[in-house]
Amino acid sequence: MHTLVFATNNPHKLEEIQAIVPGSIWLISLKAAGIDIDIPEPHDTLEANATEKSSTIFRLTRHDCFSEDTGLEVAALDGEPGVKSARYAGEPPDPSKNIEKLLQKLAGKTDRRARFRTVISLILAGKEYFFEGICPGTITDAPRGSGGFGYDPVFVPEGASRSFGEMTMNEKKAFSHRRKATDQLVAFLQTLAEEAE
Repeated sequence: MHTLVFATNNPHKLEEIQAIVPGSIWLISLKAAGIDIDIPEPHDTLEANATEKSSTIFRLTRHDCFSEDTGLEVAALDGEPGVKSARYAGEPPDPSKNIEKLLQKLAGKTDRRARFRTVISLILAGKEYFFEGICPGTITDAPRGSGGFGYDPVFVPEGASRSFGEMTMNEKKAFSHRRKATDQLVAFLQTLAEEAE
C-alpha cells in the first residue's frame, strides 16, 4: 500500500479524495501525520499555492505527499474569485459569505459561466509533478441544496440540472474537478508501480 500525506486540514477534501483513489493508496491528513500548522497560500496562482503546501509538508516529514489548490473561476468576473476562492469575502474564511459576495457581484449578469479548477502538486522522492482537473458549469441565482462544501450549492456542472450541493458524493464524483486531477495522479502512481515490478 502506498501511503501519501495529503496536505490539508479540510476533512471534506480528505473524504472526497479518499473516495476517488483506489484501495492501494492510503491518504494521511496533516493531523494524522502530527502536523498542526496552517500553511499560507500567499501566491497569485493555484500552481504556486499547491507547491507551497506540498514542499512545506515534504520539508517537515520527508514523506511522499501531495497538496491541491482549487479555485472557482467565473467568466463574467474575469476569473474571480480564483485563487482567493476560500477567502473571497475576507478573513476568517466563511463559505456562506463567499457565496453571498459572489451572487451580489453576478446580480443582473446574464453570463453565468464558471469553472472549478484543481491543481495537484505531488512530491515523490523529492521530485514535483503537477496534475490539473477542470469542471465547467454555471452559477445559479441562489444556493440550492445543503450538501458538499464551499461554492457547491451555487455551482451546476455542465451536463447536469442540479447543483453540487444537491448531489450525493457519488453523483458529484462523476463531474468533479478534483476527481479529474486525482485520476491523473492515480494513473501516474499506478504506472510507476508497474514499472517498479
